[in-house]
Amino acid sequence: MDVAIITFEGFNEIDTFLTFNILNRVNDSKFNVKITSPSKTITSMNGVSIEVQRDISFANNADVVLFGSGTHTREVIKDKALLSQLNLNADKQLIAGQCSGVLIMAELGLLNGVAVSTDLSSKHRLEEIGGEVLNQPFTATGNIATAGGCLASQYMAAWIIANTLGIPAAKYAIERVAPTGEKDKTVGHCLCVIEPFINA
Repeated sequence: MDVAIITFEGFNEIDTFLTFNILNRVNDSKFNVKITSPSKTITSMNGVSIEVQRDISFANNADVVLFGSGTHTREVIKDKALLSQLNLNADKQLIAGQCSGVLIMAELGLLNGVAVSTDLSSKHRLEEIGGEVLNQPFTATGNIATAGGCLASQYMAAWIIANTLGIPAAKYAIERVAPTGEKDKTVGHCLCVIEPFINA
């Protein structure tokens, strides 16, 4: 099962790495998570440079596609040539966006009027184009999910795992990253947030 975390220059480390880490906590050899980008190397908003694992085209056939946020998102959504490389299908793929990554989903026409969660700075832009922004960290409609706030990455990762590998697998992954002494509380809260949005 292929998961593409689409990442651009100036990416937010928490969105990308926390989700990547949690998804890779699942002990399932079929769960193939890759950081993807149009560039071979990218540098985060705080100066961390990484080599990209797969080209952005990997996302077009992935089972799951996740858009993280970053400082250059507003430049990305103006780059028609770049966005034209993406041919996503919400009927066949789980597609998710976090914080300003939701703006990219909107630009690609993936939201179709669904209410979203996002960060405060992206909220105003989405409302300007007629989007409905909820005051909650996570929401999903069908195969489309959105989250707001860097630490909402745990909800995004848990939702992806629950919808592809089941709730026990999501519980297992969150347990592995939850603080010592707070594992039951952390797992319980995380599942409480995502369970209303898990596809049957």
